[in-house]
Amino acid sequence: MSERKVLNKYYPPDFDPSKIPRAKRAKNSQFSIRLMAPCNMRCKTCGEYIYKGKKFNARKEDVMGETYLGMQIYRFYIKCTKCLREITFKTDPANGDYELEHGAIRNFESIRLAEKQAKEEAAKVAEEEALNPMKLLENRTRDSRQEMAAIEALEDIKELNARHAAIEIEQMLNQKRVEDKQFALLKKQLEEDEDEAEIRRAFGKSTMPINDNDVETEEIEENTEEILPLSTKPKTTVSFGQPNNAKRPAPKSSLAMIIKKKPTTTSDPVSKPSAGLTSLLASYDDDDDDDDDDSS
Repeated sequence: MSERKVLNKYYPPDFDPSKIPRAKRAKNSQFSIRLMAPCNMRCKTCGEYIYKGKKFNARKEDVMGETYLGMQIYRFYIKCTKCLREITFKTDPANGDYELEHGAIRNFESIRLAEKQAKEEAAKVAEEEALNPMKLLENRTRDSRQEMAAIEALEDIKELNARHAAIEIEQMLNQKRVEDKQFALLKKQLEEDEDEAEIRRAFGKSTMPINDNDVETEEIEENTEEILPLSTKPKTTVSFGQPNNAKRPAPKSSLAMIIKKKPTTTSDPVSKPSAGLTSLLASYDDDDDDDDDDSS
């Protein structure tokens, strides 16, 4: 049983193939073979898709009167898997492919069509150059320019690679560290500026140090407030929206404020003592003089 499916049979030493009689066959005879679908196709009758590599029991025959460089072209017959319509295709040794004849259409294959179109364009250009010498000269000039441009681009790439190869890794790391430090300082400065602007917007004051002139002016104002009575203190108003560079009012001296003060009216009992109080004070002074004489 192990030799049931072997391909080579045993031939005895005295076997003579010339003694085997030739069988008579028709010139266009068909015989059954097992094959796979050579490409993706779609049935024209039912629209069923048949994918590449699907196995079929097909019939094979020779195409009469068609050869390519001495090679025979063959035709194959298969049936659709859904509607059982017959589909035929044949070999295409010129392109190394298969060509569908009846019963199905080939699915779109961009690579195959692109290659076919490129070959057609190349053949068309060659024909034009053969008929028109000026066209040939223009094409050669264009090709030379493209070649020179490609060479220049290649030289630029080589120069750039050489420049990058000369840079050391340690130098690149040091440069990166310096750039990081500069970026950190700039970021810190921007944050400080934003905080300063926020403080000015909220309180109308600045955290920057005050000038010496401003310190002296504040000290003069404090001394003036201590000397002047409550009725003569100037009223100060605080405006939070006032900028730092606004001019402050000049402080008024205490002497000027006292001079400008209005005199008290005569109706004030403290300003003018009465007659009885005057005589009492005079007698008190006389008693003091007598005491001084006795003690002496």
